Amino acid sequence: MMGDRDFRSIVENALGSIGKELEIDIDSADIQTIHLHEVVQCLRRSYYDRIDPKEVQRRGFNELLSGLLRRLQYGSDPKEFAIDDIKLKGQVDMLVDDSIFLFRGASSELENPLANDVLYLNACMWIYDKPDGIIVYITGDKKETTFSISRNKKMFEEVVRRVRVLNDLLKEQKTPILEPSSECSECQYFERCFMKKKNTKQLDLAEMLGFGNKKD
Repeated sequence: MMGDRDFRSIVENALGSIGKELEIDIDSADIQTIHLHEVVQCLRRSYYDRIDPKEVQRRGFNELLSGLLRRLQYGSDPKEFAIDDIKLKGQVDMLVDDSIFLFRGASSELENPLANDVLYLNACMWIYDKPDGIIVYITGDKKETTFSISRNKKMFEEVVRRVRVLNDLLKEQKTPILEPSSECSECQYFERCFMKKKNTKQLDLAEMLGFGNKKD
């Protein structure tokens, strides 16, 4: 707080507004169009985003990196892949010749790429019909870590399966099963999936050890 103005709230509101501008536009009613990021993340989170959304709190510009790059001249147009009567829609951050690039913010240098980023990149290589893909992680202090992968059919088949599962659950209005991960603690729906707090009884340690009723 500085003077009568809460500058933290101003910054948080600014990040939230920018984030909304950069978000991929999803028509919640169009369940025959599934967006790629919906199926590489927790399906329950994607389900809630469509059925009963709750705004996510953004913590910094690193979280907006991918959306900002998509708006630049190197950003590709969204592309669709037909799965029976369902359309899987994806978009990459940069497309250069036969290579696809994803850019992600990171809190520290990574030894391995994140699993959902690998699934996303691999699926994009099939959607755009490109053989090579590169993920670039950038930390707040501008350190870069780059990973290169070649497309994998089995991995894409898993994404296709998840597209069908999410489509079926949206049709039936059934909540997906829990998919616990390290991302749960930061998810805006954490309290819908897990207990808000555990009911505990106040215990007296001396009484438990049998000293509570003894007299000197």
